[in-house]
Amino acid sequence: MQVWPGQAYPLGATYDGAGTNFAVYSEAARRIELCLLHDDGSETAVELRETDAFVRHAYLPGVMPGQRYGFRVHGPYAPERGQRCNSAKLLLDPYARAISGSIGWGESVYGYHFGKPDSRNDLDSAPHTMTSVVVNPYFDWGDDRPPRIDYHRTVIYEAHVKGLTMLHPELPQELRGTYAGLAHPSVISHLTELGVTTLELMPVHQFVNDHRLVDAKLNNYWGYNTIGFFAPHNAYASWGDRGEQVLEFKQAVRALHQAGIEVILDVVYNHTAEGNHLGPTLSFRGLDNASYYRLSDDPRYYTDTTGTGNSLLMRSPHVLQLIMDSLRYWVTEMHVDGFRFDLAATLARQFHEVDRLSSFFDLVQQDPVVSQVKLIAEPWDVGEGGYQVGNFPPLWTEWNGMYRDCVRDLWRGEPRTLAEFASRLTGSSDLYQDDGRRPLASINFTTCHDGFTLHDLVSYNEKRNEANGEGNRDGESHNRSWNCGAEGDTNDPEVLDLRERQMRNFIATLMLSQGVPMLSHGDEFARTQGGNNNAYCQDNEVSWVRWPEPGTDQDGTLLAFTRAMVWLRRDHPVFRRRRFFHGRPVEGTHDELSDIAWFTPEGEEMVQRDWQAVHAKALSVFLNGHAISEPGPRGERIADDSFLLMFNASAEDLDFAVPVNHGRQWQVVVDTARKEGVPPGEGPKVAAGERVRLVGRSLTVLRRPA
Repeated sequence: MQVWPGQAYPLGATYDGAGTNFAVYSEAARRIELCLLHDDGSETAVELRETDAFVRHAYLPGVMPGQRYGFRVHGPYAPERGQRCNSAKLLLDPYARAISGSIGWGESVYGYHFGKPDSRNDLDSAPHTMTSVVVNPYFDWGDDRPPRIDYHRTVIYEAHVKGLTMLHPELPQELRGTYAGLAHPSVISHLTELGVTTLELMPVHQFVNDHRLVDAKLNNYWGYNTIGFFAPHNAYASWGDRGEQVLEFKQAVRALHQAGIEVILDVVYNHTAEGNHLGPTLSFRGLDNASYYRLSDDPRYYTDTTGTGNSLLMRSPHVLQLIMDSLRYWVTEMHVDGFRFDLAATLARQFHEVDRLSSFFDLVQQDPVVSQVKLIAEPWDVGEGGYQVGNFPPLWTEWNGMYRDCVRDLWRGEPRTLAEFASRLTGSSDLYQDDGRRPLASINFTTCHDGFTLHDLVSYNEKRNEANGEGNRDGESHNRSWNCGAEGDTNDPEVLDLRERQMRNFIATLMLSQGVPMLSHGDEFARTQGGNNNAYCQDNEVSWVRWPEPGTDQDGTLLAFTRAMVWLRRDHPVFRRRRFFHGRPVEGTHDELSDIAWFTPEGEEMVQRDWQAVHAKALSVFLNGHAISEPGPRGERIADDSFLLMFNASAEDLDFAVPVNHGRQWQVVVDTARKEGVPPGEGPKVAAGERVRLVGRSLTVLRRPA
C-alpha cells in the first residue's frame, strides 16, 4: 500500500476523488496507527509518521468512500496523571463524517477489568466497537438555499426523527424511524399545514446506546450521548451505514428546504458518551484524555457539570476547534440552519464559573459562518451557578424556562402570578432588555421532550416513570402540573372537558405571547406518555407519536385549534413584535392610545394593588395594532388589527367588561371554552362596554379591525 505524507488539515478523513487524507490530533501519543478494517475482520495498520503541531497525518491513494477505519494510539497509560492511552483499543476518529456499527458491550471496550478499576485491560476492542467511515463529500444540492426565516416569523417544532415517523400510517415500513421518513410528503405536508417554519431535531449526531440501558433491555432514545460530532446517527438511516446516512440526511434537509422549512439540530457539545473514569474507551479518552476532558484535582477523575460523567474542556484550543469545525461542517456541508445547544451553560465554563465572555462565545461571535445561523441556548447545566436564563450574549436566543414555569403556574391557579405573567406574555423584558436583546431572544415553550407532554401536563400531578427502571426516582418531581381533578386516565366527562380546555389554553397562550413559540411534537394530537416525564430510554410506543389513522373519525379538534392559533399568529404582526412594548402611545402613528394596556375584568386599567392581589387570576390585555413601533423591511409603517386578550385562570366563571375607550366594535376570534376553540365565520360581535362571560380557566380573544 502506498502511503504519502498528506496534510495536517483538514482533520479527519478527506476523500478527494483519488484517495483519502487522514489527520488526527493527539499531544499525548508517542505513535499512532491508522487501521483500515476489512469485512473479514482483519485490519491493515499504517503508521502515521508525519507530525505537524501534534497532528499525525498521511494520504492513502486508492482508499475510497465506504472504507471503515480507526486509530490505535501508543502512549502513556497513567490514570493518576490523567493519561489513558492504550493501543489495544480501536478508537473512533473525532472528525469521522460517518460511523458504522454499534458497540457490543463487554470488557474489551473498557480500559480496565471489571471490578478492578485500577487495572489495565489489554483486550482488543476492535471486534466489539464502532468504526469510522470514509465518506463521499459530493452531493447534488441543486438550487437548495437556506430559508433564512426571521425570528419574528419563526414557529419551532421540536421533534425526534424516529418518534415523529415511526408510527405514521402513510409511511412505508422501511422509511419509518428514518431521515427519509422526515422527508416524506405526508410528514412535510403536516408541518406546512400546521404552520411550522422550523424543525428542531433532537440529537442526530452519532450517539451511543449506554451499557447500563442495554443490560436493562432499554435504549438511549433521546440521544444525548454523543460520540461523533460530525456523523449523522447511523440507526436513523434506512439503507446502510457506510456513508449512506450522510446522503439520506442531506436529502431530508433538501426536501424540507424545498417546503420552506428550516432544520435546526439539538447538539450536545458539553460532554461525550465515554462517561466518567469507569466509562468505555471509544475515542477522545484514548487519544488524549487530558486535552479533551475537564479533569478534577485528582486527574483520575472528571469534573462533571452535565450529570453524565464528564465535561469537555472548554479552555482547550483543540476542543474549541473541534466544536467550531463541527458547527461549520453542519452548516456548510449539511446545510442545516441553526443549533440548539444542550446544557449550554457548560460551554461557558472556561475555568469554573459560568462566564458569558468565555472563549467559545468569542469564537462564535466572530465566525463568519456560525454567527449567521440560529443559535439557541438551553441556558443551564447541573453545575454551581448553572441556571443562566437571560445571561447569554446578544447573538443568542434562549429556551425560556421562566416562561414555561410561569404559564404553567397561571393555568393551574397559583397565586401571585399575574405580574410575572405580564412580563412573560410580552417577551420577558426583565431578562433580555438590559443587554440590548429583544423579545425574539425568548424561545417560549410550555412543554418539550424533557418533562410531561401537553396531555400529561393536565392529566397528572405525579410522574409515572417506573418503566425506566430507576424506582421512579428519575425525572423532575416538581412539574407545575395539575391533573384537573383526577390522576391519569378517567371517564369523568367534566374532568375530560377541563383537560381539553386547559390544553387549548396552553397552546393559545403560547401563540399569543411575544417571542418565538416552540411546540413539542405530537402535542397537537394530545400525545401521552402515560405520565412518564423522563422518557429518555423509552424507544417504543410510550414515546412515539401516534398519528390519527387516515379516513377515521378520530377527534381532530385540538389539531385544528393548534393550526388556527399558529396561523392567527402568522397573520398578525401585533403578536410577533420585534421590539418591546413602550407602554405609551407611539410617535408618528396618529393614535392616542398606548401600544399596550392592562385591565381588570371590570374593564378598569390595572393599578399596583391589582398586580399584587394574592388571589387575582384574571386580566385583559389590549394590543394596539396601530402602535407597532418597528418598521417593515422597506422602512414602511406596520399596521395591524387591534386585539383584546381576556385571561380567566380562576376556577369561577367571570364577566369581563370590554373597555369603553379602546374601540367601539369587536369580534370574538378565539374562545377556548368552545370545543373547537375558534368560533366559525366572523364570530359574535361585542360592543364597547358590554360584558363577555368567560368560563373558569379559559381565555377569549377579541379583534378590532384596523
